[in-house]
Amino acid sequence: MVAFKEMNKYFNEHHVLKNINVQFEKGATTVILGPSGSGKSTLLRCSNLLEIPQTGILEIDTLKVDFSKKLNQKEKLLIRQSTAMVFQSFNLFPHKTVIENVVEGPITVLKKGKNKIYPIAEKLLDKVGLLQKKDSFPSQLSGGQQQRVAIARALAMEPKFLLFDEPTSALDPELEGEVLKVLKGLAEEDKSMIIVTHNLNFARVVADRILFLENGEIVFNGNTDQFFNNTENERILSFIRSMQFI
Repeated sequence: MVAFKEMNKYFNEHHVLKNINVQFEKGATTVILGPSGSGKSTLLRCSNLLEIPQTGILEIDTLKVDFSKKLNQKEKLLIRQSTAMVFQSFNLFPHKTVIENVVEGPITVLKKGKNKIYPIAEKLLDKVGLLQKKDSFPSQLSGGQQQRVAIARALAMEPKFLLFDEPTSALDPELEGEVLKVLKGLAEEDKSMIIVTHNLNFARVVADRILFLENGEIVFNGNTDQFFNNTENERILSFIRSMQFI
């Protein structure tokens, strides 16, 4: 479980997230939707302390941090080890092979032995359909392949929650489909995932729950079918209509 209580985030005078109270359940896929500038990515980044809110509480299972107090490095490390972020820009090490990228975190951060982690890394690469590319370098891969490596790398950290920030926005539609297929498979395995995406069709298929943000506030938090079959909330209706033309 990841939960925020009365969380506020400012960038200088700009109040980006306003009194956020939300809980993300283990084993579920929550998709965060909303217009540009609504605070979607900031909320995701606050979940693993890439952004530090000014006030509020963050809980991840038994871990708890109070943002009104100065966080120490141990608290930050424990939170970050509970989550793994996959960015839209892949962020692979260009000088390392695919499998070296996957094992880097477990070896350096989790102190896993090479004999133990390399077979696990191969299984994860097989899961994302890239075992045959294990000795290639990122520059030899397509964007979709690089993003699938990034997903395998995140899985290798054995996080409690996987966080995805617009994981397909930098890809063309064909390569986007490769990545979405992998994410759909993870959702079917009941991985705990929080995904920021612009792809409404994907959200409809993969999400157990939709979180809709606007102006830094949660406008909708509920069942996926309720969101897409809504006939009364004009703001949600207009958002869905506008996104269908993208």
